[in-house]
Amino acid sequence: MSTFELEVFAQTSNYYELRLSADGEPHRTRGLDRAAVDELIALVRRDYSTDAAAQKVYGAVRLAELGARLAEFLDGDQRWLAPMLAHPAGSVLRITAEQRLRHLPWELLAREGAFLTVAGRAPLLPVRAVGTHAALTGAVTPGNRPLRVLFMAASPEGVEPVLNFEAEEAAILAATRRTGTDLVVEESGTLEGLRFLSRDYGPGHFDVLHLSGHATTDGGEPVFVVEDEFGGVARATADQLAQAMQGHWPRLVFVSGCLTADAPDGGVFPSMSESLVQAGAPAVLGWALPVGDVSATDFAAALYRALADGQPLDQAVVEARRHLFHDKKSSYWHLLRLYADRSPLAPMVTPLNTRGRKRLQVRPADQQFLDPQTQLSRVASRAEFVGRRRVIQRCLRVLRQPADTPGAAQGLLLAGMGGLGKSSLASRLLERMPTHQRAVWYGQVDAIKFRELASKIRFDSVDQTIEANKLLDNEQVPLPIRLRHLLDVDGPLGGTPCLFVFDDFEAGNLDTRADGSRVLAPAMAEILPALLTAIRDAGSPSRVVITSRYRFPAPAGTTLVVEALETLTSVEQDKKLANLANLRPESTIDLTIRDRAIEAAAGNPRLLDWLDRIVGDASLDIDGLLTAIENEADRFRRETVLADNLLDSQPFELRRMLAKVNVVELPVPAATVHALHQHSDAAGHLQRAVELGLLEEGTDPETRQPRYYVSNVLHPLVRPLLSDDEYVEACAAAAQSLYQLWVLDPAASDGH
Repeated sequence: MSTFELEVFAQTSNYYELRLSADGEPHRTRGLDRAAVDELIALVRRDYSTDAAAQKVYGAVRLAELGARLAEFLDGDQRWLAPMLAHPAGSVLRITAEQRLRHLPWELLAREGAFLTVAGRAPLLPVRAVGTHAALTGAVTPGNRPLRVLFMAASPEGVEPVLNFEAEEAAILAATRRTGTDLVVEESGTLEGLRFLSRDYGPGHFDVLHLSGHATTDGGEPVFVVEDEFGGVARATADQLAQAMQGHWPRLVFVSGCLTADAPDGGVFPSMSESLVQAGAPAVLGWALPVGDVSATDFAAALYRALADGQPLDQAVVEARRHLFHDKKSSYWHLLRLYADRSPLAPMVTPLNTRGRKRLQVRPADQQFLDPQTQLSRVASRAEFVGRRRVIQRCLRVLRQPADTPGAAQGLLLAGMGGLGKSSLASRLLERMPTHQRAVWYGQVDAIKFRELASKIRFDSVDQTIEANKLLDNEQVPLPIRLRHLLDVDGPLGGTPCLFVFDDFEAGNLDTRADGSRVLAPAMAEILPALLTAIRDAGSPSRVVITSRYRFPAPAGTTLVVEALETLTSVEQDKKLANLANLRPESTIDLTIRDRAIEAAAGNPRLLDWLDRIVGDASLDIDGLLTAIENEADRFRRETVLADNLLDSQPFELRRMLAKVNVVELPVPAATVHALHQHSDAAGHLQRAVELGLLEEGTDPETRQPRYYVSNVLHPLVRPLLSDDEYVEACAAAAQSLYQLWVLDPAASDGH
C-alpha cells in the first residue's frame, strides 16, 4: 500500500494549515478557518459519541453523511483524495494533527455513499501518527516461522461486563489453524505476570501482544484495568505496561476492549492506545467506543488470520475491517483505530510454504487425554474450554513456584465430583505451561506402565533417551534413586522440565479403608512417593498433576496441594452454553426442552455436553426428549455419585448434613455449615464429605477461605432426608448465619 502524510496544524488562533505529502512528490498545502474545524468537531460530537444512536446501527444514513463531511474536509477544492484512491492496492493515510482532529472518526471517510476504508478497490487505511521516531530501525524482515502471539486477558472480580476472552482465544486459534499460531497465554491478568512471561521469552520473541480487557481514566490519564494477585481490580498506565514489557515491545499491541482508543474530553487527553505508542510500542490497535464481544472476536480472528498468512500489518487491518463490514454486517466496523510511530507496517512472518519455514512444535494438550478404546479426546479442547479462571491462576502459582521457596509443592491434586472437568482443567494447565514437556497416564498405573515415561517425553537428544530408558529399566536400583538421577540437573531430564499427569487416579490407584477413606494402592504407593521425592531432592521444576474424585493423604515428606473444583458459576455456565449447538440461547430447540435440560445439568459441564446431544436428537418427540433428559441425569447421578453405593454407605448424620447445606443455592463458608449441622462430629462429617467428592470445596475469591456447596446434581438424592419442617428450619439457620457473616460482621468471616 502507498503512504500519504496529512498534517493539520494551527498557524494562528483562527487559521489552520493542511499539508499533504507522498514519497517522491511535492507537498500540497491549503488553509482553513478555525470555524470550519470547530463546526466539524461539533458535528462529530453530536453524531458519534457513546450515547449517539447512529454509531450503533449498521448502515446508518447519519454515519454516511458524517463520512461525506469528513471526506469534504480532507478533499478540499484541490481534490486531495484522488491520488490516494488511484492506487489499486490501497493507501495508508498517516494523520498528524492536534488531539481534537486526530480523534475524529476518519474510518468513516465516504464518497458517493461508499465508505473508503472498506471499499471494494483501493481501500484507505487511516493511521493516527504518534511522534516522529521509529521503534523499528533498519531493515524489518519477517520471521520464517508461524506467528507468535502473547495473549493476556484481564477479568477482575466485580468488573462488568465479564468479557468472553475464552472465545477470543479460541477464535484466533481456529482462524490460524491452517498456518499455525504460537499463542502463549498469560493467565494471571497481572502486570507482574506479564513482566515475568515477557522476561522468560526474551526480547523480540513475540510478534503481537494481545491485551483483552477494559480501559478507563484515572485523573484524566488513560489506564488499562488489570488484576491484582487475587483477581481484584488494579489499574495500569501505559508507562506501567511499558515497564512490565521492559521496553521490549512486539511489532503490534492490540488492546481489545471497550474505549481503549477513546481520547477523553474530546481528545484533550490521549487514548490508552496512543499512550502505548508514546511509551514505545511501534503500533497499537484499540476500540474508540464500546464494542460487542462477538464483533471484537470476529475482528481479531480475521486480523490474525491475515497476519499469520504473511500479510503486511496495514493490509491485515484493512482485511479485518472489511470482514466486519461486508461479511458480518457489524455496526462496530468503524470503531477500530490504529496508532503508530514511523515504523514500517510490514509483514511479521512469511507465508506458509516459504522454503525453510519452521513448523509449529506444540501439540494440543487435549490430544494427550485420549480414550483407550476410541482414541478420541476425553476433555474439552482449547477452543471449547471456559471458566475456572481463579482456579487456573491458583494452580499455575503452585506449578510455577520455584522448588527452593518455602512451601513449594511437588504436585497438584485436582479433586471433585465426576463431570466437573478435572481432566479438562489438567489439559488447560498443560496448555498454559508450554515450556514443560508432558507425560500423561490414564487410569491404573503400575511399574510397567510407568516405564512408558521415556516414550512420552521428547528428549533433547537420542543419547538422553537411551540413558533415560536404562535408568527406568534398571530394577537393581531403587526407584527413588533412579528418578532422582533422571531429574538431576545433569540427568536426562535435567534441562527438560516436565508435567507428569495421572488422570482419573481413582480408577485403580487407590484402595478403600474400612472407614471409607482412600489410600494409595500398592503399585502406586511405590511410584508416586518416589516421583514426588525425586522432584523435591533434585530441586526440579518438573511437577506432578493428579485428577481424582477422591482425596488421599500426601506421601510422607512431600507436598501435594489440593485444588477442589466447584459447579460452574452462572457466568461460566453462560459461556459454556454459548459453545453448545443445541443449548445455546439462539438454538431452534424448543425453549421448554432447553430449560429442562439446563436445569437437569445443574452446572455440571459433562452433563451439559451429554444433554446437548440428547436434545438435538430429531427422532425423539417432546415427551421422549423430556424422558431422555431425566433418564440421562439419573444415570449420571448413579455413575458419578452412587458409584460403589458411595452416598448410601455414609453415616446417616453425614447425609443429613448434605441435605441441610443443600438448602442454600450458593457456596457458603464453613461457619454456616457448622451452624446448619450442629453435631459433635460435624468437622469429621465435613472433612469426609469433601474427601469423597460429595461436598464441593472451593475457594472464595474475596476472602480466599474455603467455601462449600452441595451440587444440584445431588438435590433429588438428599432432599428426602429432611422433613418439610426440618427444611424450613435449615433455611432459617442458613439465613441467620449468612446475615451475621456477610452483613453484620463481614470482616470476621474472613478468618473462618
